Amino acid sequence: MSEQQLIRGTVILTASVFISKILGLIYVFPFTAIVGTKGMALYTYGYLPYTIMLSLSTLGVPLAVSKFVSKYNALGDYRTGQRLLKSGIVVMLITGIIAFLALFSLAEPIANQVVDPTDLKGNSYEDVIFAVRMVSVALLIVPVMAIIRGYFQGHQSMGPTAVSQVIEQIVRIVFILLFAFLILNVWNGELGTAVGIATFGAFVGALGGLAVLLIYWKKRGPSLKKQIDESTVEQKLPLRSMYKELLTYAIPLSIVGLAIPLYQLVDMVTFNQAMQALGYDMNVVETYYGAFSQTTHKLIQIPVALGTAMSLTIIPTVTNAFINEEHDRLQRTITQTYQIILFLTVPAAIGLTVLAEPVYGALFGLADLAEGAEVLRSYAWIAVAFAIFAVTAAILQGINRQKWAVIALLAGLAFKILSNTLLISWFEVHGAILATGIGYIIAIAINIWAIKKYANYDYTFVFKRFLLVCLFTGMMAIVVGFLQYGLMQLLPINTRMDALIILAVTVLSGIVVYLNLGIRSGLAGQILGERFKFLNK
Repeated sequence: MSEQQLIRGTVILTASVFISKILGLIYVFPFTAIVGTKGMALYTYGYLPYTIMLSLSTLGVPLAVSKFVSKYNALGDYRTGQRLLKSGIVVMLITGIIAFLALFSLAEPIANQVVDPTDLKGNSYEDVIFAVRMVSVALLIVPVMAIIRGYFQGHQSMGPTAVSQVIEQIVRIVFILLFAFLILNVWNGELGTAVGIATFGAFVGALGGLAVLLIYWKKRGPSLKKQIDESTVEQKLPLRSMYKELLTYAIPLSIVGLAIPLYQLVDMVTFNQAMQALGYDMNVVETYYGAFSQTTHKLIQIPVALGTAMSLTIIPTVTNAFINEEHDRLQRTITQTYQIILFLTVPAAIGLTVLAEPVYGALFGLADLAEGAEVLRSYAWIAVAFAIFAVTAAILQGINRQKWAVIALLAGLAFKILSNTLLISWFEVHGAILATGIGYIIAIAINIWAIKKYANYDYTFVFKRFLLVCLFTGMMAIVVGFLQYGLMQLLPINTRMDALIILAVTVLSGIVVYLNLGIRSGLAGQILGERFKFLNK
């Protein structure tokens, strides 16, 4: 496979991931309007354990299968990949059933951990159990989808994965919004019922994604069969050897992919109790938790998605340069990756910090504006850490040192586990945010060290660029902050439209200031000029 094809495939996948994340953000606005932050907290109680169980049941299968199938296809052995697919579907069905039964059975212990059955002010014990059990059904289908996607990717066919991901997300979102609205506003149902049925949207969305994959399979089946019939080699690997090789690829990918859900899991099992210990009412606690775990978290994923989608398209070049021992090209590519992620995420994160109040008010309404803006202002900077960790972990994968990314994740997570309750007792909701931030900084430091050591990378130039990005971001923040202050004197945020007007004017001004500084200095052209030619002018 040529480098150009490899990059094209990565672009397709990253574009689909970006679209899925944007869709995943957009639906949060109407869903929050329907169920409120209390409902969002309940949704998290169900969906977060599902996310972790899904990762454990699939173990990074799509990428691992892709790598395995691609390797043997390159040797002219198409039968080995097909054998893996056939046996893998059976294995994924079994792991999916086990994961479903495990999560269904764990619903009560999870509910016991996150809510007090005797507390009538927050979400009820029964509602949490219902939400967990409804979302668990999706585990019967999604692992099977994972191996089919990986098989297509191994044949350098990225379209099935990309299209199925987007369709899965669209079907899920339509189901969630439609039934949440109908249950609460048409059928006068309970909040717990509406949110529980909404979590079932994961299963309905999975059906949509699987249908897309089966359509692709029917369409491309004859050509795949022809390749298999024309195989020039057959390794005849025993299944044990095949799965041993597959797991060496899959486990590091799976663990690193669990980074954010694992951090959120620590918060799910400790946040409510720690905040109640400080004397907060459960309604207030769940308002903060809903803002922290869902609404503001979705917002900070925008710069993360944009930055990583653009920078990760470079990762195949890192792998190619490393394998071919092209040291200078490897250094340039890593430098370009860092520059893109910093140039895009730093100003976006600081912008969210400065504009926390109009951002939250415009997108989520004024009901919980004080709490939501407070959390967003404290949380936004971690977007940079999320993005840098994802990119540095991918670079380590590219240079075949992914074990260091796993070590980094475990070190940061250990800090989060040990410090979360203590920091919450000191700084309330900001303590949980601080524990996440410091944990990620620890992980990033280890990744950066490993890249320096094993890629022999010099960070001097990137550090200078980081300082320049910070300078431009600071100038942008000053302009935006003064403009926001002046507008809020003339137009206090009393309605959602007030917040939207302030947000539109300040964001546009911030973009103009930052891009103007970037273009005039030549920084924007040097970093993104190959993608956007006008930045070179």
